[in-house]
Amino acid sequence: MNIINTLMGITFASIAMASWAGERVNETLSAEGVTNINIENLRGQIAIIGWDKNEVALEGELDEQSKQLIFEKSGNRINVKVVVPRHLGNGKNRDGSDLTVNIPKHLSVDFSGVSTDVTLSNLLGSTEIKSVSGNINANKLQHRIELGTVSGNITSNNLSGKISLSSVSGNIEDKHSNGEVKLKVVSGNIYSQSNATEVVANNISGNIELELAAVDDFSVTTVSGDLNANLSLNDSGVAKLSSVSGDIDIEFQKDIQASFRMHANAGGDLINRLTNDQAARAKYGPSSKLSFQVGNGSATVRANTVSGEIKFSYQ
Repeated sequence: MNIINTLMGITFASIAMASWAGERVNETLSAEGVTNINIENLRGQIAIIGWDKNEVALEGELDEQSKQLIFEKSGNRINVKVVVPRHLGNGKNRDGSDLTVNIPKHLSVDFSGVSTDVTLSNLLGSTEIKSVSGNINANKLQHRIELGTVSGNITSNNLSGKISLSSVSGNIEDKHSNGEVKLKVVSGNIYSQSNATEVVANNISGNIELELAAVDDFSVTTVSGDLNANLSLNDSGVAKLSSVSGDIDIEFQKDIQASFRMHANAGGDLINRLTNDQAARAKYGPSSKLSFQVGNGSATVRANTVSGEIKFSYQ
């Protein structure tokens, strides 16, 4: 009798798990006492949207290969996980789940996926998103924001707070951000139109294009990619720019007050359109340098390259 009951239990459990595969879901959990939500979906598409209700609503269609859906409250956290065989994480996005998760907008969000496209909007808590080949689209996020993908693209709009966007071979496009912004790519391109006061951008072989407002700290490092930027540098602000073979072209505001120091190590060109000061070539070797001041010199601009061109001019 015990054996029969056990076999029946296993059978019913298997049916219950299999019944999730490819089906539509529409589930709700109370978010009373919840501060965090942890979401894992290896492939497909997912939208995470903040709202004013004190509950989490999960709706959409599950992966046809899903084995189990976990949607549970554990202490101060809600867990959402679509369980599929691990090898399916390398599948295409269209093969996976298509889900929308509405959450209280103050919750902190932690998401991980492999080939999952992620859309985020209207979130006020900390947000940490990790995908491998998926794209990330973020709109109206605040607080601490970390968005990272390997081969996917990142598109963001109206982010505010301490922001970190990173991709390996994808592109980053950031618009209307505020606060502190860090942008990092290996072989993709970076574009940012930002009101952030602290901006850091790092790239190796891709290009960087920045349209900035008034900044206090500005730091860019590139290897073979080019940097084009226009910005206003606040009094006592600091700009540090570096390249190996990439060109650096910066346009400053008309009333900039800063001291400048430019250096090229191996035949790079230094072009100054802010004053009449010109670069001096080394007596021996291909290096050159140029130092000059505009206005009271309260801000600081330092730029160096190995073989690229550095140009400073007015907007």
